[in-house]
Amino acid sequence: MSSLGKFFDEKVLPLVMKFVTLKGVVALKDGIMSTLPLTIVGSLFLLIAQFPIPAVNDWMASVFGGNWSEPLWQTFGATFGIMALVASIGIAYIYVKNEGYEPLPAGIISLVVFIITIDGFVKIESGEKVGNVIPKTWTGGQGMITAIIIGIIVGAIYSWFMKHKITIKMPDAVPSGVANSFTALIPAAAIITGATAIYIFFRYGLNTTFVEWIYKVIQTPLQGMTDSLGGVIVISFLIPFLWWFGVHGAAIVGGVMGPILTSNTLENQAILTSGKALTLENGAHIVTQQFLDLFINLTGSGITFAFVLCMIIIAKSTQFKQLGKLAVLPGVFNINEPVTFGAPIVMNPFMAVPFIITPVISGIIAYFAIAMGLVEPFAGVILPWTTPAIISGFIIGGWKTALLQIVILIIAFFIYLPFFKKQDNLNFKNEQDSEDVQA
Repeated sequence: MSSLGKFFDEKVLPLVMKFVTLKGVVALKDGIMSTLPLTIVGSLFLLIAQFPIPAVNDWMASVFGGNWSEPLWQTFGATFGIMALVASIGIAYIYVKNEGYEPLPAGIISLVVFIITIDGFVKIESGEKVGNVIPKTWTGGQGMITAIIIGIIVGAIYSWFMKHKITIKMPDAVPSGVANSFTALIPAAAIITGATAIYIFFRYGLNTTFVEWIYKVIQTPLQGMTDSLGGVIVISFLIPFLWWFGVHGAAIVGGVMGPILTSNTLENQAILTSGKALTLENGAHIVTQQFLDLFINLTGSGITFAFVLCMIIIAKSTQFKQLGKLAVLPGVFNINEPVTFGAPIVMNPFMAVPFIITPVISGIIAYFAIAMGLVEPFAGVILPWTTPAIISGFIIGGWKTALLQIVILIIAFFIYLPFFKKQDNLNFKNEQDSEDVQA
């Protein structure tokens, strides 16, 4: 092993693994997945309500009336509009589940705490307060960071009570459902009382709410950091960098950055919903969840379909010819493990260069394409990650986005090409030497 490889293996990898196995990071990564069904299903309704071909919208209006899309927007609001609520439940649930305790009470307590942190009223245009409501302003993307913080803290505190047996213990004869409810009483009382004290402090001390304060002080700066060229470079570097060590970079970076990128997406959709044009001048974000899916993770981490194309078109070695045939269909659906582990790319110093720099270059190109107005920012439609390239670009951003994906794949092909040729020649030589030995 080279000195550089040894350094990464002995120094960098343990630090990476220590971080990704932190209880809070695991809970965040797995708990946030509870919002995935809402994201996918809500995107389908949004896509129909806001179809990218105006003629289709006009036809629907002529058949079903001018308000034909109202039920679709209702469903969109009931999915995307409550993602922070669901995330707070899911994160606390996974945290406590991983600690080995009954997780449902913790998820419910986390939901209650989240609702406590927001106002129970909205102001109408006249300035009058309408009470006894839960404002969706904070239950969707704008409340996502608060949901993460609450989910992790509630999960940790609830587990602490369980671990130290500060609970009401019921006799064994009591049904488990009843027993679990009594077990959760003391931690629930402590956590909810603490949340009430926090609400009082922010409402009467700072004249705001906890969720609004978090949005202003933490979430907005984080969104600004991600929505920059530097943020693009960091994200697009980290995903293949972690993958090169065999760590699922897309899952880790996506788990941590996903809520922020989703918040960027939802704010873009809010601009459209308000009747404004989705432009950078109106506050649209460039770097969204779709940006990650369509350009940084195009055809999988490292944009490895370009590598597959090299194998299919010009491979000389039997290994790469066969691997290309096996990897092409999964690659179409953005599944690239056959390549990353079969080539291999993982822990292969020679292939690290194209594997890491290709998504970085792709991210930079896409960033400037949107910044210069060549491609429009993305609204709320988020597709399943297995949606093939070019098709995904057309559905989300029209022909310009699809064309940009094609351009990036061509560029990626030529980035991989010299490294592929070298590796292919080595494989071919080894195969020839093996045949000579057998002869």
